[in-house]
Amino acid sequence: MAGQKVAIVTAAGSGIGEACARKLNEDGYVPVLLSPSGSAVGVANDLGGDGFEGSVTDPDDLAAIVEATDERYGRIDAVVNNTGHPPSGDLLEITDEEWYEGIDLALMNTVRMARLVTPIMEEQASGSFVNISSFSAFEPSSDFPVSSVVRAGLGSFTKLYADRYAASGIRMNTVQPGFADSWDVDEESREQIPMGRPAETEEIADAVAYLLSPDSSYITGQNIRVDGGLTASL
Repeated sequence: MAGQKVAIVTAAGSGIGEACARKLNEDGYVPVLLSPSGSAVGVANDLGGDGFEGSVTDPDDLAAIVEATDERYGRIDAVVNNTGHPPSGDLLEITDEEWYEGIDLALMNTVRMARLVTPIMEEQASGSFVNISSFSAFEPSSDFPVSSVVRAGLGSFTKLYADRYAASGIRMNTVQPGFADSWDVDEESREQIPMGRPAETEEIADAVAYLLSPDSSYITGQNIRVDGGLTASL
């Protein structure tokens, strides 16, 4: 398998994560997939890759998938840090435990994965991360308070990491989806979208694949919105 590109995708058993895995496989990557259920294993088997059951909030699960990938393939070219949804609720009624859960789920997953994978990418002198964020990261939504706050922090980490490792040939960006067809989108939310519909998960995966590809070789530290025009700020 020498010379074959390898991509790790987390929360890859369905939705955006699965769409990213399938798109990257089309682009020539061997997918190594993780999800809390066995669904990522099934997707990986379908694509000729490797699947693991585990959580992005468990450092041991992340270490296991990185170690197994490095041992089998000797390289990691791309990482898609995808997660589930942080807790929601009224701003001041969200508990401390729920805030910490959101931080663990939507920020520390990326920090931990970066610690594990960066030495491998440094040795290769190449590699790229894409972190799946949210449209509310820089235009906060009271409907998604934990996600809005934590993913704003994710954007800051992404920029700091990108600046630190650009000279090593490693890039990191985020993709900020709006509403996607893998979620239940009510009519009120749909009416807020200038394009009049949620994104297809494949459309989000296309943006991810571009940011991982050589075509985006001079793009790093950026937050790319894929939201159908939902956000109002420039």
